[in-house]
Amino acid sequence: MSASLLLQYLVIALAVAWATAYVVRRQWPQAVRRGRGRVALWLLREQHAGWMKRLGRRIAPPARAEAGGCGGCTGCAPDAR
Repeated sequence: MSASLLLQYLVIALAVAWATAYVVRRQWPQAVRRGRGRVALWLLREQHAGWMKRLGRRIAPPARAEAGGCGGCTGCAPDAR
């Protein structure tokens, strides 16, 4: 196999992987969020190395703002006029 053919296959594989990841993130965002959370929790275990913990913190999904309680919308507060 020549080097140019190998490079061509590599570029095609990267394009297919990127397109697949894009579609999965757009179609199933909650599944992606749960998966990121599970992987991040696994990486943040005490027995893992420091670089794995840093990676876990980096890929952890951002915290969600909850709708209940005091979410900061001031919808239930009296008017301050």
